[in-house]
Amino acid sequence: MKLFLRESLPLFLVNLAQLLIVSLTFWLSGSWNTKITLYGLFLGIFLLACYLVYRYVSNRYFYQRLSTQLESLDAFSMPAGSGPLNQALHRLMQGQYRLYQAKIHDYDRKKREHVTFISQWVHQMKTPLSVILLTVQEEDDPRSQSIREEADRLAKGLEMVLYATRMDVFEQDFRVERVVLRELVHKVIQENKRLFIRNYVYPDLQVEPGLTVESDAKWLFFVVGQLITNAIRYSSGSQQNITVSSAIRGNSVVLEVRDRGVGIPSADIKRIFRPFFTGENGRVFQESTGMGLYLVKEICTRLNHLVEVESEVGVGTVMRIVFPNASQQR
Repeated sequence: MKLFLRESLPLFLVNLAQLLIVSLTFWLSGSWNTKITLYGLFLGIFLLACYLVYRYVSNRYFYQRLSTQLESLDAFSMPAGSGPLNQALHRLMQGQYRLYQAKIHDYDRKKREHVTFISQWVHQMKTPLSVILLTVQEEDDPRSQSIREEADRLAKGLEMVLYATRMDVFEQDFRVERVVLRELVHKVIQENKRLFIRNYVYPDLQVEPGLTVESDAKWLFFVVGQLITNAIRYSSGSQQNITVSSAIRGNSVVLEVRDRGVGIPSADIKRIFRPFFTGENGRVFQESTGMGLYLVKEICTRLNHLVEVESEVGVGTVMRIVFPNASQQR
C-alpha cells in the first residue's frame, strides 16, 4: 500500500493542478460560477479516486511482490483475473527463477568436478612422492636429507590442498566418534618427528592419558597437525620445547599447544584466521600460506569446537582447542 501511494502521489498532484488551472481559466475569462466550479472539481477528484482504487485493486499482486521480500524460492503463485502488469511481472519472476536454478545447478556441477579433479590429482601426486621418500629413506648424506625435507614440505602442501578442497563437502565427509586425545596427539608428533629434528625443537606431551572428546578423528588430526606445524615453524632454531597439554575447564576439555617462538604481533591476532593472511611473520617465514589457521578455524567451527589464541612477541604463542560439553571419560 505504501509503495502504491508513493507512486500515485505525482499523478494525484498533476491532476489536481490541471483542475485548478481549468478553474483559474474560467475565473479569468469572467465565466466564474462557484457552484459549477466546485462541482467540476468534485467530479474530477472523484473520477481520479475511482481510477486509483481500480488501479490498486487490479495491480495489488504487483505492489505486494515489490514490497515483500521473498523467503523461499518456491514456485510463484498469481491470483486469477490479474491484470497485464501482474502477468508480466509473474512471467519475469518465473523466468529469472528458472535462470537462477540453471546457474546454481551448473555451479554445483562444476564444483563437484573440481573437487573430484583435485582429489584425484592429490592422490596421484602421493604415489611418486612416496617413491621419492622410499628412495632416500636409507641415505644419510646431505643431499638425501635435503630431498627428504623438500618431500615433506610437498606432502604437507598436498595435504592442505586436499583438506581445503574437502571443505566444500564437509557434511558428507565427517563422522563424530570418541577420540582419545593423547593417542591422536602422539600420532601427530610421530608424523612430524623429522620436522622437529630439522628445526631443533622438542615435543613435550602432557595430555592426560585416557582423556576423550567427541569429534572427528581425521579432521581433528589435521587441525592438531596444523597447530603443531605452525609452532615448529615459528620456533625454528630456538631449541625450546613445544608443549601439548590438556586441561578441564568446567564441562569442557581444552587442548593447548604452546611454543616459545617469535610470537604474533598484537595487530595481527584478530586477522590470523582470515584466508591468505600471513601478517608480519609471513614476510619473514616464506613458507607461510595464510591458509593453515583459516582451515583450523573453519573445521573447528563446523565440529562445534572453539579456537583461542594468546601470543606475545618474543615470548611465544598459545593455541587452544576447546571442546564444549566434552566427554571426560578416562
